[in-house]
Amino acid sequence: MFHIRPLLHLNKLSSTPKIKCYLHLLKPHSFNFLSTTTTTTTISDSDKNSFTISYLTNNCGISPQEALKASKRINFNTPKKPNFVIAFFKTHGFSDDQIQSIICRNPQLILSNPIKTLLPKFQFLASKGASPTDIVATVTGSPHFLRSSLKRIIQTFELVRSFCPSDQKAITSIIFCPSFVCDSRMKPNPIIFCPSFVCDSRMKPNLQFLIDFGVTRSCIYRLLCSRPSVLCSNDLRKAITSIIKELGFHPSKISFGVALLAKRAITKSQWDAKVDTLKSWGYSEDAIFNAFKRNPKIMLQSADKLNAVVSFWIKQLEWDPSVLLAAPDLFSFSLEKRLVPRASVVWYLLSKGLIKKSASLYTPFNLSDVLFMKKYVSCYEEEEASRLLRLYQGKDASI
Repeated sequence: MFHIRPLLHLNKLSSTPKIKCYLHLLKPHSFNFLSTTTTTTTISDSDKNSFTISYLTNNCGISPQEALKASKRINFNTPKKPNFVIAFFKTHGFSDDQIQSIICRNPQLILSNPIKTLLPKFQFLASKGASPTDIVATVTGSPHFLRSSLKRIIQTFELVRSFCPSDQKAITSIIFCPSFVCDSRMKPNPIIFCPSFVCDSRMKPNLQFLIDFGVTRSCIYRLLCSRPSVLCSNDLRKAITSIIKELGFHPSKISFGVALLAKRAITKSQWDAKVDTLKSWGYSEDAIFNAFKRNPKIMLQSADKLNAVVSFWIKQLEWDPSVLLAAPDLFSFSLEKRLVPRASVVWYLLSKGLIKKSASLYTPFNLSDVLFMKKYVSCYEEEEASRLLRLYQGKDASI
């Protein structure tokens, strides 16, 4: 729940209302704007545009150029409504820079009724487990969220919740991708950030298509957690058909969701760059394709990460390069935190003949920390175990 505090006075605003009441987050009916004795000068119609530009520039920090563009869509002749909106945001923990960003990208919000249109959406998020910080981040990241109706937000939450194990998980997905609830009727413009997908009209049919196709709910949940925008793709059906027919992934398998993520989250140029990186080390396209089928996560790694792992494996360790593509999980591990420390231990054990040269090079990296220590470090005599521990901790060098 929000920490309740009085609305702050805005020094810059000559007509800021003196609000003495408190915001009770879960009791919107108890919050009413008190009348103010502040006298407001009415601006003539001919001066409305210049007043709007002046206000946005002086009180919201928006550049004159952006304010001019915004004034073509909004117009006001007194600061009363804008003052209340800015005060409302400040009360709920938004910084000046965040308020500037919100108004710059969605200037229509400056004329909102905070209690009728903004507060209920904050309350709903909070009632489902969103923290004040979460709400600030959601609105700052996608001001469109506040222009969606509360009904749409609730419907979207219920849809997402049907695939998530808890309210908190569902609200996390929506916070991660607030464009889920963007209204398709909102028209793009040069000031407002507009996503390339319209989730309210695509997500529901796409989710139903996935279910009808045999994709498990747990798989859909993973997509919601990792890259929810995939579920709003306009050509999702085409991508799914390609993954099944061309790559052979079964929709009921976990790997299907990963493959879908890889195909939808990576551009063709990025994909080609990764393939070219692996080919530069002598791998064939067939080998790369088979590695992707074994574990599609390989193509979710950056080209730099792929290059660094192969370089370390081949140039420093001088190990069999075929192992990497035969066990593409290795590319998912952190080079600094897992591959290098464990490789130092394994390389030393191999050089001393303490493990067989035919031993699996993949197994040591796939074990938990506890099992790795037990099988490759602590099982040796005290002096040897001490040396291995230093290697593992990076306090000694073997390679």
